[in-house]
Amino acid sequence: MYADENVIKIKHDVLYEVAKLAFAGELEEKKDYIANQLIPGPTAQFRCCIYKEREIIRQRVRLAEGKAPGPVDDGNVIQVISSACEDCPISSYTVTENCQNCLGKACINACKFGAIEPGRLRSHIDPQKCKECGKCAQACPYNAIAHLKRPCKFSCPVNAITYDEYGISVIDEKKCIRCGKCIHSCPFGAIGSKTYIVKVVEALKSNKKVYAMAAPATEGQFGDDITMNSWKKAMEAVGFDGFFEVGLGGDMTAAYEAEEWAEAYKEGKKKVTSCCPAFVNMVRRHFPELADNISTTISPMAAVSRLIKAKDPEAVTVFIGPCIAKKSEVEDQKIEGNADYVLTYSEIRAIMKAKSVALEPDENSYQESSVYGKRFANAGGVTAAVLQSLKESEDEIDAKVCQCNGAAECKKALLLMKAGRLPEDFIEGMVCEGGCVGGPSAFNDQISSKKNRDALISNADGRGIHENLKNYDMDSFSMHRE
Repeated sequence: MYADENVIKIKHDVLYEVAKLAFAGELEEKKDYIANQLIPGPTAQFRCCIYKEREIIRQRVRLAEGKAPGPVDDGNVIQVISSACEDCPISSYTVTENCQNCLGKACINACKFGAIEPGRLRSHIDPQKCKECGKCAQACPYNAIAHLKRPCKFSCPVNAITYDEYGISVIDEKKCIRCGKCIHSCPFGAIGSKTYIVKVVEALKSNKKVYAMAAPATEGQFGDDITMNSWKKAMEAVGFDGFFEVGLGGDMTAAYEAEEWAEAYKEGKKKVTSCCPAFVNMVRRHFPELADNISTTISPMAAVSRLIKAKDPEAVTVFIGPCIAKKSEVEDQKIEGNADYVLTYSEIRAIMKAKSVALEPDENSYQESSVYGKRFANAGGVTAAVLQSLKESEDEIDAKVCQCNGAAECKKALLLMKAGRLPEDFIEGMVCEGGCVGGPSAFNDQISSKKNRDALISNADGRGIHENLKNYDMDSFSMHRE
């Protein structure tokens, strides 16, 4: 479930205004006027009043600056916009008009916390006393008590979201895996992520070389005529000094992951992939005893960034893709040589709009990766690439891989591994269903973009993984975290 068009429009408008002012060097001077500009009044558009709408805009501006929306910052890249969250219903359980105000009062008798009392027309649940046990709903013979499931809480795969005493959602930083599922599940647009827009703009205006790196999931997101060459030209028009297809990093990761798998297989050890940062966060935060099983091979994003920085240590690298957790990989995992900044598609489009640059159809002639590297963005793509690399290096092993498509499958596989009952040798973990192409900040849905993506990739040449890597100095940097 995605937030409606109005929420997305407001978010994009704020990002654009911040990017525009940052390029003009007027952000500090004029950022306080953005709220009044977007919400001119005097009539409220979506909320109770224009003052609340403007406060939400102000908090969104702070997120766009890379700050927490309020005075407290717990370090999480995902933040709750409290002024927007206040409109969400506080009571998880509520008595509907189906209540017959019966004599039996089964709901009252079932509640052990004294949270339900009789009313003139129907029973009433006191949200301050309710413990959300659900006994009242189970006891009601008329099914008159509804469970209002907050979308953010029930979208979270690791139960990291609760409410405070005022009904405002609270994200437990220690449980949160930064997958971003909650962001687009909220119909009030009350959850967002910090952005690097201002820092990227500052880098583009500096004397440093700044490179854009597009995720493998990019192909097909914007149509079958928007190619990697389209992106290359657009990024150069924005002001980037170079552009890289991160599918190249997929080839790099696959080759070195294959070496790890072969060694672990021969030693009878099990491994889990390290490409999906949300999956890595899930292992480290919820299955810490399995942390040593995480592959030491760096992600495709980190691989391309290290390749660039091996030639120019002062270079600034910017990853572009549909993933929120990639921001966490930069902020939380602290991998040396990794990308400096991460932008989602909406964030880079705000920067492009501020520079009057648009993606234009172009020939599909620019290719830096094999088809296997390009398919890293699909669930099962990592496995296919690693097995292909093993085949090319003539080091094939009879490996069984548990390919986890989505957070639920990831948790199940990790539970089995923790209990010593995982039948497979390796786990490919993709928290987003469908893989990176199903990321929370994807521009298009998977079904719509699949045909475009398949068409673009089908035009790629048949180069092998190791054949492709011969074009790069792989000895100039390390492909491992340590």
